[in-house]
Amino acid sequence: MDNLNKSKFPLVVIVGGGFGGLQVAKHLKDKPVDVLMLDKHNYHVFQPLLYQVAMGGLESESIAFSLRKNFANQKNFRFRIAEVTRVNAETNTLETTIGDISYDYLVIATGSTTNFFGNKDIEHFAMPMKSIPEALNLRYSILQNIEEALLKTGKAERDPYLTFVLVGAGPTGVELAGSLAELRNHVLTKDYPELKKEDMKVYLVDFLPKVLGPMSDQASKAAKDFLTDMGVEVLLGVKVESYDGEEIKFEGGKTIRTKNVIWSAGVMGVVPEGFSKDSIERGNRIRVDNIGRVTGSSNIFAIGDVAAMITDETPKGHPGVAQVAIQMGQNVAKNIIHLINGEQTQPFKYNDKGSLATIGRNKAVADLGKIKFQGFFAWLVWMFVHLISLLGGRNKVIVFINWVSSYVNYNGGTRLIIRKFERQGLTEDQHLPNTVN
Repeated sequence: MDNLNKSKFPLVVIVGGGFGGLQVAKHLKDKPVDVLMLDKHNYHVFQPLLYQVAMGGLESESIAFSLRKNFANQKNFRFRIAEVTRVNAETNTLETTIGDISYDYLVIATGSTTNFFGNKDIEHFAMPMKSIPEALNLRYSILQNIEEALLKTGKAERDPYLTFVLVGAGPTGVELAGSLAELRNHVLTKDYPELKKEDMKVYLVDFLPKVLGPMSDQASKAAKDFLTDMGVEVLLGVKVESYDGEEIKFEGGKTIRTKNVIWSAGVMGVVPEGFSKDSIERGNRIRVDNIGRVTGSSNIFAIGDVAAMITDETPKGHPGVAQVAIQMGQNVAKNIIHLINGEQTQPFKYNDKGSLATIGRNKAVADLGKIKFQGFFAWLVWMFVHLISLLGGRNKVIVFINWVSSYVNYNGGTRLIIRKFERQGLTEDQHLPNTVN
């Protein structure tokens, strides 16, 4: 690997081009440092709209933006496509797929991935949705199964292809359940006149006793009512036991025959090798101090979903939402400059700006501090916040046009099967029928 730091300034390496990584790089602009960002993709993904890519409402390019283009005017910024395989803290080096890289300061902003809680069967047969490739796989899987349903002659044969079970009633599960219900209620019989609305069933299940657990009881009740009115069957306090690609089983004996299980029941941090087990908290997150610095380190930071800042106020760390990553990234950038200048660092304090979740057309819930509201106005606020948060003017315009079109004709999106989704078989030694916790 060529020497990436030939200047006299310290090199700050940022691993990950998500919300947090972007903020670190952005707030180091015109500072006396060189910035190198590493990511396995050359684009930033606006994850809150991934579910619309999965449902065919948006094309993947409209929620992705070139990392290089985003920092085109930042002279101290460089980018490389690479995956970090190991952090060597004692030598201040990274082992990557493009060679070893030395750093002066390191920021781990690798985010999170789907947590299947060790159950290999569920990991193999269920569909996750944490990246654009996964969202596209989910889109093609859904469409292929609906097409397959058309070929079945009897109800018993057809039902599993038209039954959708979403595990995890957080924002992702709620938004996907609402989108599938709208597909059934407004699109199914237009695209597939041989089918009836009643043929398609949507279940939303969760081990917790409420949907949108972190949000207020008011928001949770409204979201559940919206979903129920749309025809979604909400099953709460239900624990998944297994899924073999044909049937999902729950503790207590309940089963549902389905080809479509979408998993959003948990996440875990993506941590490179090289960190001691003692520094890893629950959820595979790296323990950091009050400025985001990895415990026991002087120049390694972790932010966002991969970081666990355990304090009296946050005994379980901060929630895995974009605003935490954004604010942590801003604070870490400032503190790196403070450390370089020998100045006092500033502890991180999270400013909770509230939570939003959409369930469908004219249906959303909003918890903005003490102000809580639901329905059409919350839906407008949700759309506005997400639209202005997208990177790139072109993306904003495309998404807005798509939303207007979908609202007017109830039939937005293209739902094309560009490539087939094919799942490889599960070998015998991969089976691990653990219960999901």
